Amino acid sequence: MPSKRPHFHINRVNEDISRELTYILREVKDPRVANNFVSVTKTETTPDLKYCKVYYSHMSGIDKEVKAGLYSAMGFIKKELSSRINLRNTPEITFVKDAGLAHGARISELLKEIESESVGEKSAENTPENP
Repeated sequence: MPSKRPHFHINRVNEDISRELTYILREVKDPRVANNFVSVTKTETTPDLKYCKVYYSHMSGIDKEVKAGLYSAMGFIKKELSSRINLRNTPEITFVKDAGLAHGARISELLKEIESESVGEKSAENTPENP
C-alpha cells in the first residue's frame, strides 16, 4: 500500500515548479509567449506528482495564441524543468488561464465607479440652491 506524501512536500514542489517555470518562460523563444509577458501565478500538483496545473496570466496578446505558444514550447519547458528540479518523474503540465487578475481589475473598476457616483451625489447635496 503506497504511503501518502506529506502535505508540506506537495507545497514545496509547487513552489519549486512555479519558481523554475517563471525563469524558463523568460527563455522561451516563441514570440507568442516572449512578447506577451507571460507569468506563472499558481501551480497545483497532484499528490502522486504525475500531473501539474499551471495557472498563468499575460499582459497582452490573445488568450488562444498565448496558450498555443505555451503548448508549442512544451518540449523545451519539460526538458528544462526536468533538468532544474530533481524529481523521479517530471509531471505532465496543463496550462490554465488565471482569470483572477482580470476579475480583480473588474472589481476595482466597479468600486471606482461607485465611489465617483457617491462623490457626485454628495457634491450635489452640498451645493446651495439659488431661489
